[in-house]
Amino acid sequence: MAGGRVASGRAVILYDADCGFCKWSLAKLLAWDRGRQLRPVALQSAEASALLPEMDEEQRMASSHLVSGGGEVRSGGAAAAPMLRLLPGGGPLAALADAVPSGLVERGYRLVAGNRDRIGPLIGSEARVRAERRISERS
Repeated sequence: MAGGRVASGRAVILYDADCGFCKWSLAKLLAWDRGRQLRPVALQSAEASALLPEMDEEQRMASSHLVSGGGEVRSGGAAAAPMLRLLPGGGPLAALADAVPSGLVERGYRLVAGNRDRIGPLIGSEARVRAERRISERS
């Protein structure tokens, strides 16, 4: 699926800014991303709508999305391997994600995403503050 062009040339990772677990896990990815290959954008933003013009709000909010510098969109579990390739040392994990049946990666993603309302409250307030700070610094 093609999305809008990414002006910076960096990949954009779109996340739910109202989800504590989403922000915490994104902050962990951003900490891993020492080369600053990923730029976080909230799904609730106008930029997200522009980057995902073929999706309505319900489709946008259904999962996280990765938009490559060239505008290619990968959503949910399908975003795992391309995102991992952008991270230092992520190549072997990307190869693993590519090697398992695609349905398995998607089911794993859906299992976690479907329970984020249960996982989110387990994240402490200090971790949430650190996550929001890291995301803000990288936005």
